[in-house]
Amino acid sequence: MKTMTKNITSITPVHLPDLHFIQFCEKEFNVNRGIYNTIDTWFFNYGIKNLLERRQTIIYFLQNLNEIRKKNNTTKIKFGSGGLTSSLTEFCQTNHL
Repeated sequence: MKTMTKNITSITPVHLPDLHFIQFCEKEFNVNRGIYNTIDTWFFNYGIKNLLERRQTIIYFLQNLNEIRKKNNTTKIKFGSGGLTSSLTEFCQTNHL
């Protein structure tokens, strides 16, 4: 059996095991597991069934939110009631998903 020596942090994020991908999202985008799970489920229900494609879309969505956060000069992305769903819908419409 070949020994795996590759550091897990050097792997493309979409290929990480579930827990590590969630931790990547928490660290990079400051979203908690509950928000991550909601985003993941929303994209799955939207029709993005392929896991790698869905993870790439999640990263793109969170990067988009990060840019908005930076423009607004805030430290954390906040969603009010229904705010996450409307952000996801707008993101999909804007990016023709």
